[in-house]
Amino acid sequence: MAKVRQLRNRYFFALDIVLLITAVVLSYVLRLETFDFEQLGVGFLFFTGSVIIVIPLWFYLLGIYSRYWLYASVEELLLLTSAMTLGVAMSGAVSLVATWAVPQMLLPRSIPFIFWPVALLVTGAPRFAVRLSAQYARRRPEPRTISSNTPQRVLVIGAGDAGTIVVRELLNNPALGMEVVGFVDDDPRKRATRIAGVPVLGNRRSIPELIAAYTIELVIITIPTAPGREVRDIVSLCEKAGVPTKIMPGLYEMLGGTVSINQLRNVQIEDLLRREPVQTDIEAVQRLIAGKRVLVTGGGGSIGSELCRQILHFGPSDLLVLGHGENSIFEVCAQLNQQLRGLSPAPHAVPRVHPVIADIRFPDRIRAVFEQHQPEIVFHAAAHKHVPLMEINPTEAIGNNILGTRNLLDAAVLTGVEHFVMISTDKAVRPKSIMGASKRVAELLVHQTAWEIGKPYVAVRFGNVLGSRGSVLQTFKQQIAAGGPVTITHPEMKRYFMTIPEAVQLVLQAAVLGQGGEVFMLDMGEPVKIVDLAQDLIELSGLEVGYDIEIAFTGIRPGEKLHEELFIPGETYRRTEHQKIFVIESAMGTVMPSQLNQVVARLEDAAYNNNVAEVDQSLRYLLPDFRPTGEVVVDGALAADRGMAAEDLPLTTAPSIEVSARSL
Repeated sequence: MAKVRQLRNRYFFALDIVLLITAVVLSYVLRLETFDFEQLGVGFLFFTGSVIIVIPLWFYLLGIYSRYWLYASVEELLLLTSAMTLGVAMSGAVSLVATWAVPQMLLPRSIPFIFWPVALLVTGAPRFAVRLSAQYARRRPEPRTISSNTPQRVLVIGAGDAGTIVVRELLNNPALGMEVVGFVDDDPRKRATRIAGVPVLGNRRSIPELIAAYTIELVIITIPTAPGREVRDIVSLCEKAGVPTKIMPGLYEMLGGTVSINQLRNVQIEDLLRREPVQTDIEAVQRLIAGKRVLVTGGGGSIGSELCRQILHFGPSDLLVLGHGENSIFEVCAQLNQQLRGLSPAPHAVPRVHPVIADIRFPDRIRAVFEQHQPEIVFHAAAHKHVPLMEINPTEAIGNNILGTRNLLDAAVLTGVEHFVMISTDKAVRPKSIMGASKRVAELLVHQTAWEIGKPYVAVRFGNVLGSRGSVLQTFKQQIAAGGPVTITHPEMKRYFMTIPEAVQLVLQAAVLGQGGEVFMLDMGEPVKIVDLAQDLIELSGLEVGYDIEIAFTGIRPGEKLHEELFIPGETYRRTEHQKIFVIESAMGTVMPSQLNQVVARLEDAAYNNNVAEVDQSLRYLLPDFRPTGEVVVDGALAADRGMAAEDLPLTTAPSIEVSARSL
């Protein structure tokens, strides 16, 4: 069998000549039930000569002789069939024409039709024998594997495409030490069938019985599209049975990738919170980005870096990764260049990645960057977003979130940027924190600019992102690693969560939908209790709540809400053609403060002079629904005690400007 696996294409060429001649002889025997060479000699020789010239020629032209038959698949079978069909058709036609022209040449007209399946069989057999022998060799256990380790008995959840690929890899690689016992699938049509030689044993409800009956030692979940509730159910059943689980990453994590056994990993908290993916308009995003110069601010952060990774798949001409942290920008650009080497060739030029170290708070520097690189699309992800820290440092929130956004918008208008997408937050809805208020003012600046220039400048709101820097998930993991306790501010605290890849994919979709001045809101699903999140994470770590790790409640911090809101009261919204994206229609008719620019200028002075009181007053003036939970100290006295309110701000009251959708 080893010699069979070593056959090369030059051997196949010589073998084909012999096998094709054999196939001609067999065709004559099947047709005439005898073989009289003296009677059929001239016709036989002509047909044989045409076959051994024309068919190898087609094999060469269609790449049969460049295939690696050790890994032959259905694709190779179809290619071989096509080449044989073309070769037989041409050689048969030439031979039949020759017999009409030369009556002495006898060739039964059915011979080419009989020859085709015979030739396909004899030329295909040795090639697929190589494939089968290799498969047999991979599946045959090595002596040391049998003597030293007993294979782990595995149950695979999901008998779809991903599950079948994983099972084939496990069967073909016994050195992995896993023995696939069977599939579990909820599709009744698959019940009692075999897929890749492995039986489908039952549905999800039968998992506990199957684990006990077949002595299962590991469960692998291979359903990339499974929503979090299904993953949670399966993991719960396996935990009760005392069996560990591994999982195939979700669809958003696998964007642009392929299914492989190497992607299997332990179940993570993100898997328990994932939602059903929706059909996304990849072609529309491709049309928006392909061949364009794209700039991403905050490119070293969790959202910005994922934006860069996904944008790169759509083939921009240039990708500008902007951030003020040199280490994070260096790391992200190194990852992006590595990603470029793995991308398949595209019809457009290979994208160029440009690391840009710049601080968005400095307008001259930002203007210089825009003038040098002339970006056509901007994704603005740079922001200070840590709520408690921004309560302590409010002037920094103003400088980065408001003034930084203004500087980017001014540079974008100056250099003719066509699309501008700002990443906002659900904390901008009736803000109680400095961070939320600063992002709401940044939204107003985007609306105003869109209204003034009539271009698709939009904002996209979404909630907490699992795995992002400063995420509660990171804090919980650190606390668990330290032995606890896990600290939570309030037992009723709830938040909306998304995974980073899912949020970024929907941001790209919203960018396609933008016409100008809209606020898009991503469908965050159902809010999750933080205490439930902590309990799930503790259990996934193999620990028990209350026994191994305690949960402690510390009280709500300044700027925090018990429940986040997604829409400002009075806003009207509707779903777009993408079911996970809302457009807030009333945002296009937002009542724009007439003195927005003047108040932002006052905020700028306050930020540079660290005037916290004026920051508070200016935000209250711009945002009547801003209700901070903290108290601002002014000259040693509480602002609330001095009765300071929005109307105390020394600004001329003027009518607001209503920005209509029509004017955009």
